[in-house]
Order: sequence, then structure tokens, then C-alpha cells
Amino acid sequence: MMARFPEAEQRLLHVKICMDCNARNPVKATRCRRCKSKNLRMKSSHRKVK
Repeated sequence: MMARFPEAEQRLLHVKICMDCNARNPVKATRCRRCKSKNLRMKSSHRKVK
């Protein structure tokens, strides 16, 4: 597995995911940009090991 650049990690993992429509939102978001739901979570950032 190849290591990613810190900038790529930031871009890929530091987002909020809507629990209703699975849209990607900015970290500062309080509501979903697509469905306006307040049901957001941080994207999981731990890696799966096979």
C-alpha cells in the first residue's frame, strides 16, 4: 500500500458525510448541501487492514 501525501489525506478524509443521502459536505457544514438534513457525521479516517 502506497502512502499518500498529507494534502491528499486532508482532501479525502476531512469531510462530513450526510447520513440520509451520503453527500460529501465541508467540515464546517451544519446542514447537508443536497438534502438540507442536519444528520451529518465525520468521514471515518482509520484504515482497514487486510
